[in-house]
Amino acid sequence: MTAAEIAIAKDAIKRMVLGFDNVMTRRLVPRARGRRVDLRRTLRASMKSGGALIDLKYRGPSTKTPPIVALLDISGSMSQYTRLFLHFLHAVTDARKRVHTFLFGTRLTNVSRALREKDPDEALAACSASVLDWSGGTRIATSLAVFNKQWSRRVLSQGAVVLLFTDGLERDPDERLGFEIDRLHRSCRRLVWLNPLLRFSGFEARARGIRVMLPHVDELRPIHNLESMHQLCQALSEHGRHADPKTWLSRVA
Repeated sequence: MTAAEIAIAKDAIKRMVLGFDNVMTRRLVPRARGRRVDLRRTLRASMKSGGALIDLKYRGPSTKTPPIVALLDISGSMSQYTRLFLHFLHAVTDARKRVHTFLFGTRLTNVSRALREKDPDEALAACSASVLDWSGGTRIATSLAVFNKQWSRRVLSQGAVVLLFTDGLERDPDERLGFEIDRLHRSCRRLVWLNPLLRFSGFEARARGIRVMLPHVDELRPIHNLESMHQLCQALSEHGRHADPKTWLSRVA
């Protein structure tokens, strides 16, 4: 992309609206109709009328927007996509409170605080300054193991949605990768794998790392241009089942 195209893309990203289907919480809030009577509010309303009338007040479960947890691959094969997707996450972080972003190559780095900078260029500069393995190798299993051990209990709560941004080309695709991606999948409400390799019409799940990860994600989506970002925003705001990622395993000739 030229500098002008990048500027246009940044401006378009700012206008994107990322919606989510809200999750139900255990907390009860006042409702016009509900199954539980709010005795305190009912008695207060009755006292205002001198006790002559009893207008039942109700309580019902509240809804809350789930947290967003993004895990971004910054290895050499992904770096050209990661920077623009970081602009997308900066816009999301600016609009929402509970957004956690981690970068990984050969190690895991938490850049959530850096992305809270108001200026996007300053935010990305702060991310780059805190990362030591940009455009290096890829160790997905090791990075997921660190996340599952140190961060999952802190950030994966109240129906968190995880966005895993990687091409799946693992440096060491051993049995640990399947264990750690399965553990991540079980800890979150929805695991969405964003893979820029899907931009190719002839994409096949041939790499061992991709085949190990596919059974443990809820969705596999392309992420390589603005249109795919728009489709991601629409998909996250929808409630319901999506295409089974495991069907990619049967397409290999």
